[in-house]
Amino acid sequence: MGLIAGMRALSELSADALAYFLRVAKQGDLPVFDLGPSQAVLVNHPDLIRQVLVDDAPKYWKAAMTKRLLGKGIGNGLLVSDGDYWRRQRRLVQPAFHAKRIEAYADVMVAQTERMIAAWRPGLEVDVDDAMMRLTLGIVAKTLFDTDLAGDIEQIAQAVGVAQDLMAKAFRSFIRPPDWLPTRDNQRAREAVRTLRGIGLRFVRERRASGEDKGDLLSMLALSADEDGTRMTDEQACDEALTLLVAGHETTANALCWCWVLLDQNPAAADALRSELSTVLGGRPPAFADLARLPYLDAVIKETLRLYPVAWLFSRQPVEPVSIGGRDFPIGTRVMISPWVMHRDPRWFDAPEAFRPERWLDGLEKRLPKFAYIPFGGGPRICIGNSFALMEARLVAATIARRFRLAVAPGQRIATLPQITVQPKCGLRMIVE
Repeated sequence: MGLIAGMRALSELSADALAYFLRVAKQGDLPVFDLGPSQAVLVNHPDLIRQVLVDDAPKYWKAAMTKRLLGKGIGNGLLVSDGDYWRRQRRLVQPAFHAKRIEAYADVMVAQTERMIAAWRPGLEVDVDDAMMRLTLGIVAKTLFDTDLAGDIEQIAQAVGVAQDLMAKAFRSFIRPPDWLPTRDNQRAREAVRTLRGIGLRFVRERRASGEDKGDLLSMLALSADEDGTRMTDEQACDEALTLLVAGHETTANALCWCWVLLDQNPAAADALRSELSTVLGGRPPAFADLARLPYLDAVIKETLRLYPVAWLFSRQPVEPVSIGGRDFPIGTRVMISPWVMHRDPRWFDAPEAFRPERWLDGLEKRLPKFAYIPFGGGPRICIGNSFALMEARLVAATIARRFRLAVAPGQRIATLPQITVQPKCGLRMIVE
């Protein structure tokens, strides 16, 4: 019965993964279900999520499937590593995301955005999902690696797209062929991995060969030593570089895409945002110092991330028997947490399906249970670049919205594609106004 139920669940996941987990969540705070050949549990209450991500964090590692799928491309980077190795790598990478350093990235974010929209004119149709991907990839490359990816953007974008597609397919599949079989998907995966790792290793080796410390993330990866004097190998530095390059651009790009869709669907919110930008900026581009005076902009980004969180689903596996909410689970159970589900729970958010930036203007964040709003995860493994991503999203949105409105193009279908992130399924063509 469990195997049949697991196969049925995978079939439902393939049809509509987001709707599937919303249905599971209706079974309670800790519904247990079969997923393929294994048992899974959805942790569906802020207090229980805190227990998994904070209180009992050492008892959990990243899920084996996550390691297998992501590890092909990004090696043993922060997204998939565990234990002492993860702690060491996080310690070496963390200084690149210090508040003062992130503040210094603001001018680059605005300048890159201004350069992109310099060619925009009213009436122009823009492939917005492609534009946001290219923009955020360029921003990450310049701020964290002090490099221009002009010659590599096509290859990186294509490789990331292939990797996303194959990982989503593998997640929904009951039978996954071994990596050594010469299937079309395996060949595509190997080619994407070769592309990404070739670019990552080139970054690391060029910086090490120069010996130049530019104070950016790449220098920290290539040149910094741990407390015991050991340095990362080229492969280890490449793992972290790729993790932050890939995760650091794709997540923010998707959030911005949904931001433009939501603003187009909610003209009153778009008008309120433009009014605030006009009052505070007076026609000039935004700067870091302006962000504290743009509460509605902050609310728009928070509300976008509520409806379209950075990762809609993530999982852990206990490395020892655990108890969640008084219920016991064995080693290897797939413990799943879905920000998509939590952020649509009417216990925590009024009219949860509605786009209402105003909900964040009256202290909602302080009133919410700590783990009811988790667009970047939580606990010691919270996304290391969350402050970077929030600043980037606000500055890019402000730079564009102060000059243009983006309207969904006639005939453009708006649908979701849940992969690691939630992407626009049919692309996103919009008209510049």
